[in-house]
Order: sequence, then structure tokens, then C-alpha cells
Amino acid sequence: MSEDKMVLHLPFHIRRDGTWLYRGTPIRRKAMLCLFASCLDRDRQGRYWLRTPTEAGVIQVDDVPFLAVELDFRGCSEKTQTLCLRTNLDEVFCVDAEHPLLCDWDRPADGATVPYIHMRTGAGGKPILARISRAVLFELAALAVPGCVGGEPCLGVWSHGMFFPLSRLPDETVDDLEEPCV
Repeated sequence: MSEDKMVLHLPFHIRRDGTWLYRGTPIRRKAMLCLFASCLDRDRQGRYWLRTPTEAGVIQVDDVPFLAVELDFRGCSEKTQTLCLRTNLDEVFCVDAEHPLLCDWDRPADGATVPYIHMRTGAGGKPILARISRAVLFELAALAVPGCVGGEPCLGVWSHGMFFPLSRLPDETVDDLEEPCV
């Protein structure tokens, strides 16, 4: 018998917009959602699991299970500012080495990128992420400054003294960098 046939598939589904469904019906009680979210795990194959003391099973997740819906930033200098994100289930994570912003930023400037924040690592070593909402992305874009990563010019944000790239720097502004990328 294959391993997949032995896996229990639970009737939960997390849509891209962060809505949790049970048997196709939205779960509206926030306390229940927070309880389920605390039991969420991810295996080596990238599957999402709900693991409770009594049972464990795979659930369907369209993109990632969480959505970062609010940005709070403190500090008056780019390099000393701290960016913190609140998820749709009220978990707060400050952007830093343990909770980095992840973005496929090294693409043409006209290509859309979707940033995520690393919340925690699942038992299988795969990350459990929150997708940055459009409203928060616009706030991050307003805080973005030019920088360099791997010798490539980019736009990004600072948090906890670390630079997190968000997108390529448009070609027409590369010449405006204070220091060339090396």
C-alpha cells in the first residue's frame, strides 16, 4: 500500500484569501481558527498537516495558510527601523533573520512579485509562510529604498539592521544609486 493511501485527508481547505473552510463552509469563529492554526505543520513534501493530540491529517492549502494584513513600523532611520506584520489570525512577526521577507525579486521590473514572511519552520523543514496582502505591499513599497543584493541593484526595506529586497531597481534609476553595486 502506498504511503499516500495511508494518509488521512481532513476536510479542511485554506483558500488563497486566507479563508478557512471545513467541508466547504467558512469557519467564522476566530478562536477556533487560532486553535487550528496552532496545530498546523508542514512535511518534507510540502504538504500541510493539522496535528492534534488525537489525530493528524493532510489539509488542502491553495497558496499559503496565512495572510499578513497589517504593517507596523518603528524607528526613524531606514537601517534602524523595525517592521512588524500582523496576520489574519492576529499573530505578529517582526521582520528579521528568523522571520525574513521572502520575494522572487530578481525579475524584470514590470513583473509582479508576491512577497511572503517566514513565520516558522514545519517538522519536515519546509517553511510555513504568510503572504503579504496588497495593502501591506503598498505600505512596504512606500518605505522601499534602493540597495544592492548579490551585486544586483534592487528596491527593498530595512528591518532590524537587515536589508530585504522586494523588486529589481528600474533600469532608468540604476544610475542614481549613491554607490554602485559590486
